[in-house]
Amino acid sequence: MFERFTEGACDVVTDAVGHAGRTGAATVTEEHLLLALFERQGTRASFAFAVLGLAGRRASVEDALRDARRRAGLSKAETEALAGLGIDVDEIVARVEETHGEGALRVAVKPGRTWWPRHRPFAPGAKAALERSLRIAQGRGDRVIGDEHLLLALTARPGVVSEVLADHGATYAALERAMFGEGEGEGSGGPAEAG
Repeated sequence: MFERFTEGACDVVTDAVGHAGRTGAATVTEEHLLLALFERQGTRASFAFAVLGLAGRRASVEDALRDARRRAGLSKAETEALAGLGIDVDEIVARVEETHGEGALRVAVKPGRTWWPRHRPFAPGAKAALERSLRIAQGRGDRVIGDEHLLLALTARPGVVSEVLADHGATYAALERAMFGEGEGEGSGGPAEAG
């Protein structure tokens, strides 16, 4: 699959690995892919960020991602579902942080040696996003996978990253319109097809 990635898409993956390394993350996640996409310039994804007003709101996106990490990676939808069952996630987070310190529910990073010091595995969600980018490119009839396909893949499945992007106006359909001048259509490899 990686042989079909454009140089820019390969750079996004490499930069995502770098983000994971700088933050001490054990795995490369969808969040790292998104942050790497924010660093690209002169690409379809960067154009879409500009058109949708995300280019100047990176800090807001990062804050929303940080809030989700603070809630142990729960999306707002998951938090609301738990609230419907009478579970107040914000109160639980506050109590745990009161006892154990700020960020106590974040996924712990285990320091230690790996066989390949620069190797960081991809988390299941990030792997799925890379695979979805291939299906999206194929659905669009594109022969290569670019950063635009990676960005669309991040919005194609429910989760924290797609929720944060949607909260900032970057849904699959909005991104597709910004990058390709069209809405989600048959054969586009959109969320229903990218499954």
